[in-house]
Amino acid sequence: MEKSERFARGLKKLQEIDGEAGQKVIDHFDSFSPELVRLTIEYSFGEVYSLTSLANKSKEVVALASLIAQGAVAQQKVHFNGALNVGCSVAEVKELILQMSVYAGFPRCINAMNAFMEVVQERRKQGYTDAPGATAPDEKKTETADRYRKGAEALSYLDALQVERMETYYKDFAPEIVQYTLEYGFADIHSRPGLDKVYRQLATVSAIATLGNATPQLKFHLNAALNIGITPPELKEAMLLMTVYAGFPAALNGMNALKEVLAERK
Repeated sequence: MEKSERFARGLKKLQEIDGEAGQKVIDHFDSFSPELVRLTIEYSFGEVYSLTSLANKSKEVVALASLIAQGAVAQQKVHFNGALNVGCSVAEVKELILQMSVYAGFPRCINAMNAFMEVVQERRKQGYTDAPGATAPDEKKTETADRYRKGAEALSYLDALQVERMETYYKDFAPEIVQYTLEYGFADIHSRPGLDKVYRQLATVSAIATLGNATPQLKFHLNAALNIGITPPELKEAMLLMTVYAGFPAALNGMNALKEVLAERK
C-alpha cells in the first residue's frame, strides 16, 4: 500500500486517540480490504480528525453519541477506548450513555452500557488506571412538581422561551409529552452533574444529526449550543465528523440546519 502524507498524518492521529484498539481494527482488515484501511486512515483521521476547532475529547463525545444513536456496538468499543485515552472519565462516559436514552431510546442505551462495561473491565486487566470521575449523587424521590420545575429550569438554561412554547403547543393535545420531556429528559438526565453542559449539547447535536429525522429538534439544539457558548466553527466540525460516522447525507442535512440557524440568529 502506497503511504500518502494524509495516511501518515491520519495514522498518527489514530494512534493518538484510539491506540491499541484502533490498531486492532486496522490489522483485522489489512489483508482482506487494504483499501478500507487506507480510506479510513486517510480521510477519517488524516483529514476530518485532524481539524482543530474541537479538542480530541470533544471529537470523541461527538463520535460516541453518533455511534450509540446508530447502535454500532463494535465501533463504540473502539471509541470507548478512545474517549478514555483522551481524558474522559469513566463517569463522564456513563453519563453520555445515559443521555442517549433520551435521543436514541433505552435499548441502544442498554447495549452501549454493556459494551462500555466490557471495555472498562478489559482495560483494567491490561493495567490501565482510568479516572473514575465524579459520579452523580443518589437523589431522593421527589414530587412530580419538583421534577417538572427542575426540568423546566434546565431547558430554560438552553432557551428561555422553550418551555412556554411547548406548554402552549401541546396543552390541549398531549400535555404528557411536555411533562415527560421536562421530568425525564431534563430533570432526570440533563440536570445530572456528571457531564459538562457543553459536552451534553455536542452529544445531543451529534445524535440528532445522526438519526436524520428530527430537523426541528436539531435546529433547536444547535441554537441551544450557541446559547451556551459553543462556537460556529466547533459545530461545523461536529457536522463534518458526521461524514465519518453517519454519512454525507446526514452531514449535509446537519450543515444545512446549522447554516439556517446562524442566518436566523442574525
